[in-house]
Amino acid sequence: MVNRNELASYCNELLETDQFNDYCPNGLQVQGCASVHKIVTGVSACQALIDEAIQLEADCLLVHHGFFWKGEAAVITGIKHHRIRSLLCNDLNLLAYHLPLDAHKTLGNNVLLAQKLGIRIKHFFAHNEIALLGTVMQQSGEAFANHLSQVLNRQALHVPARRSIENVALCTGAAQSYIEQAIEQGADAFISGEVSENTWHIAQENNIHYFAAGHHATERYGIQALGEHLALQFELEHIFVDIYNPV
Repeated sequence: MVNRNELASYCNELLETDQFNDYCPNGLQVQGCASVHKIVTGVSACQALIDEAIQLEADCLLVHHGFFWKGEAAVITGIKHHRIRSLLCNDLNLLAYHLPLDAHKTLGNNVLLAQKLGIRIKHFFAHNEIALLGTVMQQSGEAFANHLSQVLNRQALHVPARRSIENVALCTGAAQSYIEQAIEQGADAFISGEVSENTWHIAQENNIHYFAAGHHATERYGIQALGEHLALQFELEHIFVDIYNPV
Protein backbone atom coordinates (compact mmCIF):
# COMPACT_ATOMS: atom_id res chain seq x y z
CA MET A 1 0.00 0.00 0.00
CA VAL A 2 1.15 3.55 -0.76
CA ASN A 3 -0.37 6.99 -0.40
CA ARG A 4 -1.62 8.44 -3.68
CA ASN A 5 0.45 11.61 -3.39
CA GLU A 6 3.59 9.69 -2.45
CA LEU A 7 3.13 7.47 -5.50
CA ALA A 8 2.71 10.49 -7.80
CA SER A 9 5.73 12.27 -6.29
CA TYR A 10 7.88 9.17 -6.71
CA CYS A 11 6.89 8.83 -10.38
CA ASN A 12 7.46 12.52 -11.04
CA GLU A 13 10.98 12.31 -9.63
CA LEU A 14 11.78 8.98 -11.29
CA LEU A 15 10.69 10.22 -14.72
CA GLU A 16 12.05 13.78 -14.22
CA THR A 17 8.82 15.36 -15.38
CA ASP A 18 10.09 18.88 -14.65
CA GLN A 19 12.58 18.53 -17.53
CA PHE A 20 9.83 18.29 -20.17
CA ASN A 21 7.63 20.86 -21.88
CA ASP A 22 4.84 18.45 -22.72
CA TYR A 23 1.51 18.59 -24.54
CA CYS A 24 -0.38 17.56 -21.39
CA PRO A 25 0.11 17.51 -17.61
CA ASN A 26 2.24 14.67 -16.29
CA GLY A 27 1.42 13.10 -12.94
CA LEU A 28 -1.86 12.93 -11.07
CA GLN A 29 -4.59 14.07 -13.47
CA VAL A 30 -7.72 12.93 -11.61
CA GLN A 31 -7.72 12.45 -7.85
CA GLY A 32 -9.26 9.33 -6.35
CA CYS A 33 -8.83 7.42 -3.10
CA ALA A 34 -5.94 8.25 -0.78
CA SER A 35 -4.43 4.76 -0.50
CA VAL A 36 -3.31 2.66 -3.47
CA HIS A 37 -3.18 -1.14 -3.28
CA LYS A 38 -3.74 -2.14 -6.91
CA ILE A 39 -2.57 -0.45 -10.13
CA VAL A 40 -3.93 -1.11 -13.59
CA THR A 41 -1.74 0.11 -16.46
CA GLY A 42 -2.57 0.66 -20.11
CA VAL A 43 -1.59 2.81 -23.06
CA SER A 44 -4.54 5.23 -23.27
CA ALA A 45 -7.23 6.29 -20.78
CA CYS A 46 -10.10 5.30 -23.04
CA GLN A 47 -13.47 4.28 -21.63
CA ALA A 48 -12.78 0.59 -22.22
CA LEU A 49 -9.61 0.75 -20.11
CA ILE A 50 -11.33 2.76 -17.37
CA ASP A 51 -14.17 0.22 -17.25
CA GLU A 52 -11.66 -2.64 -17.02
CA ALA A 53 -9.80 -0.92 -14.16
CA ILE A 54 -13.08 -0.47 -12.30
CA GLN A 55 -14.01 -4.11 -12.90
CA LEU A 56 -10.61 -5.16 -11.53
CA GLU A 57 -11.19 -2.96 -8.44
CA ALA A 58 -8.05 -0.91 -9.01
CA ASP A 59 -7.21 2.12 -6.90
CA CYS A 60 -5.06 3.73 -9.59
CA LEU A 61 -5.10 3.73 -13.39
CA LEU A 62 -1.65 4.51 -14.78
CA VAL A 63 -1.44 5.39 -18.48
CA HIS A 64 0.80 6.86 -21.16
CA HIS A 65 -1.95 8.89 -22.85
CA GLY A 66 -4.13 10.67 -20.31
CA PHE A 67 -6.34 13.76 -20.50
CA PHE A 68 -6.17 17.56 -20.89
CA TRP A 69 -4.14 17.88 -24.09
CA LYS A 70 -3.07 21.29 -25.38
CA GLY A 71 -5.47 22.60 -27.99
CA GLU A 72 -8.43 20.43 -27.01
CA ALA A 73 -11.69 21.93 -25.77
CA ALA A 74 -11.53 22.84 -22.08
CA VAL A 75 -15.14 21.90 -21.35
CA ILE A 76 -15.94 18.54 -19.74
CA THR A 77 -18.68 17.23 -22.01
CA GLY A 78 -19.27 14.16 -24.18
CA ILE A 79 -16.78 11.31 -23.83
CA LYS A 80 -14.53 13.39 -21.56
CA HIS A 81 -17.44 13.81 -19.14
CA HIS A 82 -18.22 10.10 -19.27
CA ARG A 83 -14.60 9.11 -18.64
CA ILE A 84 -13.99 11.56 -15.79
CA ARG A 85 -17.35 10.77 -14.20
CA SER A 86 -16.44 7.07 -14.24
CA LEU A 87 -13.16 7.83 -12.46
CA LEU A 88 -14.68 10.12 -9.85
CA CYS A 89 -17.69 7.92 -9.09
CA ASN A 90 -15.37 4.98 -8.45
CA ASP A 91 -12.74 6.93 -6.50
CA LEU A 92 -10.16 5.86 -9.10
CA ASN A 93 -6.92 7.83 -9.40
CA LEU A 94 -5.61 8.61 -12.88
CA LEU A 95 -1.85 9.02 -13.31
CA ALA A 96 -0.45 9.78 -16.78
CA TYR A 97 3.08 10.14 -18.14
CA HIS A 98 3.69 11.11 -21.74
CA LEU A 99 7.06 12.38 -23.03
CA PRO A 100 8.92 11.57 -19.78
CA LEU A 101 7.96 7.93 -20.27
CA ASP A 102 8.98 7.92 -23.93
CA ALA A 103 12.43 9.24 -23.10
CA HIS A 104 13.34 7.40 -19.88
CA LYS A 105 16.62 5.51 -20.26
CA THR A 106 15.50 2.28 -18.55
CA LEU A 107 11.68 2.29 -18.43
CA GLY A 108 11.03 4.32 -21.57
CA ASN A 109 9.10 3.26 -24.67
CA ASN A 110 12.05 3.89 -26.99
CA VAL A 111 14.64 2.00 -24.95
CA LEU A 112 12.34 -0.96 -24.38
CA LEU A 113 11.30 -1.18 -28.03
CA ALA A 114 14.98 -1.15 -29.02
CA GLN A 115 15.60 -4.02 -26.59
CA LYS A 116 12.66 -5.99 -28.01
CA LEU A 117 14.08 -5.57 -31.52
CA GLY A 118 17.64 -6.44 -30.56
CA ILE A 119 18.94 -2.95 -31.36
CA ARG A 120 22.22 -2.10 -29.60
CA ILE A 121 21.88 1.53 -28.57
CA LYS A 122 24.74 3.87 -29.56
CA HIS A 123 23.37 7.23 -28.46
CA PHE A 124 20.28 9.40 -28.06
CA PHE A 125 19.32 12.47 -30.07
CA ALA A 126 16.64 15.15 -30.59
CA HIS A 127 15.10 17.36 -27.88
CA ASN A 128 15.24 15.77 -24.40
CA GLU A 129 17.19 12.92 -26.07
CA ILE A 130 13.82 11.39 -26.90
CA ALA A 131 15.01 9.47 -30.00
CA LEU A 132 17.80 6.93 -30.26
CA LEU A 133 20.23 5.45 -32.76
CA GLY A 134 21.53 1.90 -32.55
CA THR A 135 22.85 -0.98 -34.58
CA VAL A 136 21.66 -4.40 -35.70
CA MET A 137 23.38 -7.19 -37.60
CA GLN A 138 23.47 -6.12 -41.25
CA GLN A 139 20.35 -7.37 -43.04
CA SER A 140 17.93 -6.55 -45.84
CA GLY A 141 15.00 -4.23 -45.41
CA GLU A 142 12.61 -7.12 -46.01
CA ALA A 143 14.22 -9.22 -43.29
CA PHE A 144 14.04 -6.37 -40.78
CA ALA A 145 10.41 -5.63 -41.74
CA ASN A 146 9.48 -9.25 -41.03
CA HIS A 147 11.31 -9.16 -37.70
CA LEU A 148 9.60 -5.93 -36.66
CA SER A 149 6.17 -7.24 -37.58
CA GLN A 150 6.74 -10.48 -35.67
CA VAL A 151 7.92 -8.72 -32.52
CA LEU A 152 4.97 -6.31 -32.47
CA ASN A 153 2.44 -8.85 -33.77
CA ARG A 154 1.20 -6.44 -36.44
CA GLN A 155 2.16 -5.70 -40.03
CA ALA A 156 4.38 -2.63 -40.15
CA LEU A 157 4.27 -0.23 -43.10
CA HIS A 158 7.64 -0.39 -44.86
CA VAL A 159 8.96 2.30 -47.21
CA PRO A 160 11.89 0.45 -48.82
CA ALA A 161 15.32 1.85 -49.71
CA ARG A 162 18.18 0.68 -51.92
CA ARG A 163 20.51 -0.23 -49.04
CA SER A 164 20.92 -2.82 -46.32
CA ILE A 165 20.15 -2.01 -42.69
CA GLU A 166 22.71 -1.74 -39.92
CA ASN A 167 22.12 1.63 -38.24
CA VAL A 168 18.56 2.01 -36.95
CA ALA A 169 16.96 5.13 -35.43
CA LEU A 170 13.63 5.01 -33.64
CA CYS A 171 11.15 7.11 -31.74
CA THR A 172 7.79 5.63 -30.83
CA GLY A 173 4.33 7.10 -31.32
CA ALA A 174 3.68 10.16 -33.50
CA ALA A 175 7.38 10.81 -34.12
CA GLN A 176 7.47 10.59 -37.91
CA SER A 177 8.78 14.17 -38.10
CA TYR A 178 12.09 12.99 -36.60
CA ILE A 179 12.97 11.19 -39.81
CA GLU A 180 15.13 14.07 -41.04
CA GLN A 181 17.10 14.09 -37.79
CA ALA A 182 17.49 10.32 -38.14
CA ILE A 183 18.95 10.89 -41.62
CA GLU A 184 21.42 13.40 -40.14
CA GLN A 185 22.44 10.73 -37.60
CA GLY A 186 23.41 8.39 -40.46
CA ALA A 187 20.54 5.92 -39.99
CA ASP A 188 19.81 3.30 -42.63
CA ALA A 189 16.31 2.92 -41.23
CA PHE A 190 13.92 4.90 -39.04
CA ILE A 191 11.03 3.50 -37.01
CA SER A 192 8.12 5.48 -35.59
CA GLY A 193 4.55 4.63 -34.68
CA GLU A 194 2.54 6.87 -36.99
CA VAL A 195 3.21 8.08 -40.54
CA SER A 196 2.36 11.28 -42.47
CA GLU A 197 1.79 11.67 -46.19
CA ASN A 198 5.11 13.41 -46.76
CA THR A 199 7.10 10.79 -44.81
CA TRP A 200 7.02 8.52 -47.86
CA HIS A 201 8.65 11.16 -50.06
CA ILE A 202 11.27 12.12 -47.48
CA ALA A 203 12.27 8.47 -47.06
CA GLN A 204 12.32 7.73 -50.78
CA GLU A 205 14.33 10.81 -51.74
CA ASN A 206 16.90 10.20 -48.99
CA ASN A 207 17.19 6.44 -49.62
CA ILE A 208 16.33 5.49 -46.02
CA HIS A 209 14.11 2.61 -44.95
CA TYR A 210 11.09 3.84 -43.00
CA PHE A 211 8.79 1.75 -40.81
CA ALA A 212 5.47 2.90 -39.38
CA ALA A 213 4.87 0.24 -36.73
CA GLY A 214 1.74 1.63 -35.03
CA HIS A 215 1.32 4.25 -32.33
CA HIS A 216 -0.29 1.89 -29.84
CA ALA A 217 1.90 -1.09 -30.71
CA THR A 218 5.17 0.80 -30.20
CA GLU A 219 4.09 2.30 -26.86
CA ARG A 220 2.86 -0.72 -24.90
CA TYR A 221 6.13 -1.46 -23.13
CA GLY A 222 7.00 1.64 -21.09
CA ILE A 223 3.79 1.88 -19.09
CA GLN A 224 3.88 -1.84 -18.37
CA ALA A 225 7.49 -1.60 -17.14
CA LEU A 226 6.64 1.41 -14.97
CA GLY A 227 3.75 -0.50 -13.41
CA GLU A 228 5.99 -3.48 -12.68
CA HIS A 229 8.61 -1.18 -11.14
CA LEU A 230 6.04 0.47 -8.86
CA ALA A 231 4.62 -2.89 -7.84
CA LEU A 232 8.06 -3.98 -6.64
CA GLN A 233 8.93 -0.64 -5.06
CA PHE A 234 5.71 -0.35 -3.03
CA GLU A 235 4.52 -3.98 -2.84
CA LEU A 236 1.45 -3.30 -4.95
CA GLU A 237 -0.64 -5.52 -7.19
CA HIS A 238 -0.21 -4.62 -10.85
CA ILE A 239 -2.20 -5.66 -13.91
CA PHE A 240 -1.41 -4.50 -17.45
CA VAL A 241 -4.46 -4.31 -19.73
CA ASP A 242 -3.85 -4.10 -23.47
CA ILE A 243 -6.97 -2.57 -25.05
CA TYR A 244 -6.95 -3.43 -28.76
CA ASN A 245 -6.04 -0.55 -31.07
CA PRO A 246 -4.71 -1.25 -34.61
CA VAL A 247 -3.61 2.36 -35.22
